[in-house]
Formats: sequence, C-alpha cells, structure tokens
Amino acid sequence: MSAQPRIAVIGAGLGGAAAASLLAKEGFNVRVYDQSPVFSRLGAGIHVGPNVMKILRRIGVEDALNEQGSHPEYWHSRHWQTGDVLAQIPLGDYAVKEYGASYLTVHRGDFHALLIDALPDGILTFDKHLTQVEDLGHVVRMHFADGTVEEADLVIGADGVNSRIREELLGVEPPKYAGYLAHRAVFPTPDVKAGMLPFDPCVKWWSDDRHMMTYFVTSKQDELYYVTGVPVEQWNLEDRWLPSSKEEMREAFDGWHPTVQALIDSTVEVTKWSLLERDPLPLWSRGRLVLLGDACHPMKPHMAQGAAMAIEDAAMLTRCFKEVGASNYQLAFDLYEANRAERASKVQRISHDNTWLRTNEDPSWCFGYDVFNVPLVDPLPTAQKT
Repeated sequence: MSAQPRIAVIGAGLGGAAAASLLAKEGFNVRVYDQSPVFSRLGAGIHVGPNVMKILRRIGVEDALNEQGSHPEYWHSRHWQTGDVLAQIPLGDYAVKEYGASYLTVHRGDFHALLIDALPDGILTFDKHLTQVEDLGHVVRMHFADGTVEEADLVIGADGVNSRIREELLGVEPPKYAGYLAHRAVFPTPDVKAGMLPFDPCVKWWSDDRHMMTYFVTSKQDELYYVTGVPVEQWNLEDRWLPSSKEEMREAFDGWHPTVQALIDSTVEVTKWSLLERDPLPLWSRGRLVLLGDACHPMKPHMAQGAAMAIEDAAMLTRCFKEVGASNYQLAFDLYEANRAERASKVQRISHDNTWLRTNEDPSWCFGYDVFNVPLVDPLPTAQKT
C-alpha cells in the first residue's frame, strides 16, 4: 500500500458525501462514485439535529443549512383525535445552549446539495453503478456498469440498504420489510381555518397503531412535509415506492383531527414507501472493505436519526483513520466498529419500537453526542469477537 492509501467511497448520498468531505479535509486521498447520472434534488423532509450540525460545522456547511432550514422551538407530540399535547421537547435556543448546535428541519435535497457542493473539485464521479468488487488482498478492484474498472486501497460502502459492498461481505440477503408504509408529501403551507390548530413547526400525531410526522422544510415556513407510519401486512419488496392518493390518505387517517385532515386536503402529490430494516450485522468490515449508514444499519425513520447515524459513521471513521492512520486500516476499521455499533444498534432498536419522544423524555444522549470528542473505546481483540 502506498504512503497515502487511495480511499474509494461507493455512494454519494448524505453519508457518503459527508465521509468524502471529511476525509478530504484531513488530507486523505479519496474518490467518490455514485450511480446516479447527475445530482438531482431528491427526497422530501429531513430532521438535522445538533449531533449532526456539529459535524456539518467541520465540513463548512452549518451556517448555510441554518439559513435554509426551519428552526422549531419544540418537538410536539399530539393525540391523533383531540390534538392534546402528549410531549413537548425543547429545541430552538435550548438546543444550541444544551447540545452545542441547532436543531432544524429542511428539504433533504437542499441539504444534500450543500454536501455535494462542499466536495473538492474532481473527487466525485457520477454514472458509476458498481457491479462487482474484488478484494485482491493487496488492492480492491471495482467494476462498473459502463465497463470501466477502478482500483483503490480501501473501499467504503455508503451505497444504501441494498449495498453491493454489504453483499460482498455477507452475501445476498434482502432487507426485512418492517410491516409499515410511509406516505410522504411536500406541499405549500395551507391556511389555518376554524377548528384547526396552528401548524406546529415540528409535530408528531400519534394513535395506537399509526402516526403522522409533519414539519416545515424551509426557513420561510412556506412548505410543509408529512411522513406517516401505517401498518400494512404485505408488501412486494421489488416496489420500493408507489404513488398514493388523497383518498388513500383519508381512509388511513379517518377520524383524525381536523388539522391532519387539512394536511391531507392540501396534498398535491403523495407517495408510499416500504419501511425496511436489517438485524444488527455480525461484522462491519472485512479486509479492505468497510460499511457505513444504511449499508450497515438501515432502520425505520421513527427517530428521525437514520441519516444522522450515517453522517456520524462518516465522522467516526474519519476520526479513526486520523487516530491510527489509513495504512493501518484493519485497526482503524475495528476501532470504528467498536465506537459505532452500540450507538447505531440502540437507535435501530428505538426506531423499530417507535417510542421516541412520544412522552416527555430527555433526548440529550442522542442530541448532545459529539462524535469528535466522545472518548474512544478500544476494540476487542479478534479472539474475543462474537
């Protein structure tokens, strides 16, 4: 291996783009390959908590994202029918003071664009769909659908829930359908009418078996987003998403509060997505390959921390490379897993249970986390790993 190992990141989503940017800032030789033909403003809404904003500060996009996003003073949880407040979690200025950075909601595509624009020129290549990866021991060879072949010393799989790198490590295994669909829609903020509550900047409406999360995605609060969790027993995993409709939404949320009905009535276009999970993986790396984000620990969105975990992974992996050197990659990978697996698995579990902030609780363990300053845990010796 050369003195400056060549690091390839597969996937330029939020986790992959963050990893590439952080590695580049630390002087590592990094390239990013993404299968999309070009960048496009995909997705809908996303929460960005203080635990992530502290990482974005290092990347250099914190201020820009603060300008783009909506800054809720509270996370509200409300009863599906009465609108009564079940929980009120302070954010706003409280988050800045207590957790060290702001909490905001924003359009995922706008957030992603900031991360892409922050990448140094020339390190990102689009239209690179990975079809085969070979860890040859001394080098990793990557084959792409366009017929090209690239080599790297280390490869980071940031390529999502159906990761090709994960398949290379653990074999082909489809993710598990979680038994829920998520309806998603972004639309202009409607007027508040009689019988409705004002639109909370960040609120989750709960019943016993389903929910609707809604929040603004712009600083002007002129666009609202909602995402649901609705139980549906069967789903064809070949359909990642399908169109939905107002009629389907009205049926799923029949009898819910007039404020929820107003959101449905104002919907312009709505889609429905299957929620997918995996059990915690037996390993996060092998040889010269390592995983992060949804490639490693996909989860339900019910904590609004899925992308956060990918970005935290990116920052911790960079920290571990810096700590021991990328040339000592096996120790770096072991150190990375030792310092990420427990936290990611905890977030997976709470997201699966869908209990996060339904009642008043202290979220400081999540929002107050600082990946750059948390004490590092030593990895277990290989013989003690299970």
